[in-house]
Amino acid sequence: MGDFLGYVIAFFAILLIRYFITAGFFYAYYLKVKNKKTDKKILSQRPLKKDQVKKEIYWSIISSAIFAFFGALLYWLYLHQFTGIYLDPAEYGYWYLPVSIVAVLLVHETYYYWLHRAMHIPKIYKVVHKVHHNSLSSTPWTAFSFHPWETILEALILPIILLIIPLNIYVLLFYLIFMTFSSMVNHLDIEIYPAPFRRSKFGKMWIDATHHHFHHKEFTTNYGLYFTFWDKWMGTESRKM
Repeated sequence: MGDFLGYVIAFFAILLIRYFITAGFFYAYYLKVKNKKTDKKILSQRPLKKDQVKKEIYWSIISSAIFAFFGALLYWLYLHQFTGIYLDPAEYGYWYLPVSIVAVLLVHETYYYWLHRAMHIPKIYKVVHKVHHNSLSSTPWTAFSFHPWETILEALILPIILLIIPLNIYVLLFYLIFMTFSSMVNHLDIEIYPAPFRRSKFGKMWIDATHHHFHHKEFTTNYGLYFTFWDKWMGTESRKM
């Protein structure tokens, strides 16, 4: 029990450091661009609510504690050889490394899309998802501003994936970094991807700050996490895209 608590504390410290460094970096950029007011990259001129950033940080600290618990649980499962995490990249062949990351992305995308739609069912929304949508204009601090119930639901998927899909430790680390970067960028409320990329075939499949901006603005569109394909297939993509 003592070891597990130590794992939780260690993961909590790591997650907090990650959150404040990454959100702080993006928020500095956010303020710099927002102060220009006429910059075409700005997606919303709606002012932030009173104490919005403080509330986002408050909820994000709670989310970090919950994510830390699941991180510690995953580490415990790994130590007892219950997960598919492996160290040697050659164990399943180098060809498997990109295949595994694509598999994880697709599974996570599918889980999140349908979970996200369920969280917008009115009775569920009020209890689970409303905290996140209190940020009508998002900031980098919004990225992990969730009610505890939402955090738990979002945290469940990675341990489940790693119980089923073999994943190299370096691929897992890359994925965790990618998750953080993606969440920060999508809540930046400033479009950072260049227009040629956004107009390309791949760019149209990719969720960016503009795509997620319309979710916070319209509430019933653009439910995806990384990719737009579920929104396109299910007819839930904003008509303004």
